[in-house]
Amino acid sequence: QLVESGGGLVQPGGSLRLSCACSGFRISDYAMRWYRQAPGKPLEWVSTIYRRGDTDGSNAVAGRFTTSRDLARNMVFLQMNRLKTEDTGMYYCDADDVRGQGTQVTVSS
Repeated sequence: QLVESGGGLVQPGGSLRLSCACSGFRISDYAMRWYRQAPGKPLEWVSTIYRRGDTDGSNAVAGRFTTSRDLARNMVFLQMNRLKTEDTGMYYCDADDVRGQGTQVTVSS
């Protein structure tokens, strides 16, 4: 099970930290991914933290978003800085194509 949290309404330029609490499996056994979906648009890959702990992110979020994990708590995080209106959407945590219910991020003035 994956449960995302931490979304909300933030002004452009602001920050949010998303969390993904995982149970029933060890995050260290999977490449954990974040996806997002804006209204009317397809699902978009945001970032990945691989089993070894190295990370990768899309060009759209490079230099602004950071993915991390806490193996002891079996949680994955997405630190989002310098948010833009185009970052608005539902954000999902993913393990092997299984996702949680998502958390809504709205960037608006």
